[in-house]
Amino acid sequence: MKVTRAGAETGRATAMEDAIDEYLDHLSVERGLSQSTVASYRGDLTAYSRFLTTRKIKSPERIRSRDVSDFTGSRLAEGVSPRSIARNLSCLRGFHRYLVVSGRLAADPTLEVTGPKFQRSLPDVLAVREIEAILTAVDTSAPLGIRDRAMLEVAYGAGLRVSELITLPLSNLFFDDGYLRCMGKGSKERVVPVGEAAIDWTTRYRLDVRPGLAARAPATDVVFLNARGRPLSRMGFWKILQKHVAAAGVRNRVKPHTLRHSFATHMLEGGADLRVIQEMLGHADISTTQIYTSVDREYLKEIHRTFHPRG
Repeated sequence: MKVTRAGAETGRATAMEDAIDEYLDHLSVERGLSQSTVASYRGDLTAYSRFLTTRKIKSPERIRSRDVSDFTGSRLAEGVSPRSIARNLSCLRGFHRYLVVSGRLAADPTLEVTGPKFQRSLPDVLAVREIEAILTAVDTSAPLGIRDRAMLEVAYGAGLRVSELITLPLSNLFFDDGYLRCMGKGSKERVVPVGEAAIDWTTRYRLDVRPGLAARAPATDVVFLNARGRPLSRMGFWKILQKHVAAAGVRNRVKPHTLRHSFATHMLEGGADLRVIQEMLGHADISTTQIYTSVDREYLKEIHRTFHPRG
């Protein structure tokens, strides 16, 4: 009995299951997507395959635009949010596009399918004074406080994703030249400038704190280590951030990604070009970065409401 990666337990994989497995291998091996991202795609495609099975469709060649539309409609009827359905549809577009390019399909059935309308929410952003309050709330008289200050300075100062921050290797710090190199989504490297504050605090951490932490565990090239000398986890960083947010008295909801959103918004407010911000953030598509223009407009409206006599 074969258990296919598409999630069906059958004596023999269907053509649809084979196509899904092939596409997931392509995402993992050739495009270098993370395991969690591939797992998300797997879930979307498994649900899609199960829906098609109810229509006795077991081969991609038999899928039509109506089948794709009906699948997204069924998800909406199940109570799935429009945002999640839009993500599902994006996955299906990628899957069918791959099958066309690889010669498996003659036409892409998703081309005529439109996704659900939804209001794109603005990212959580902190004011500059709130960022400063969080940074200065860190007790740097303690060794781990120096580490925390360095981490927060780099996270905000370079706009890194939390995954990029906690896996940042020592060999990717080029502070003499004022930049660092990080590995982003899809194993894409990018170079990001680093400000003096982040450089100063990270250098102090590397010289005065990290050697003591590193001596507690097997050698690792990762810059930021936990109290046991091992690389920090995402949850570990989240807990550290929440501790200092509370100490600063900041009441807004603050997640690790909030620092990245704040970096981009403050750069835009300061006059940085959107394309430059896109490059620093490592966004493949400028439309992803354009969300910050909406944040900037909201900021301007708030300033007007606060300070204009007729606001």
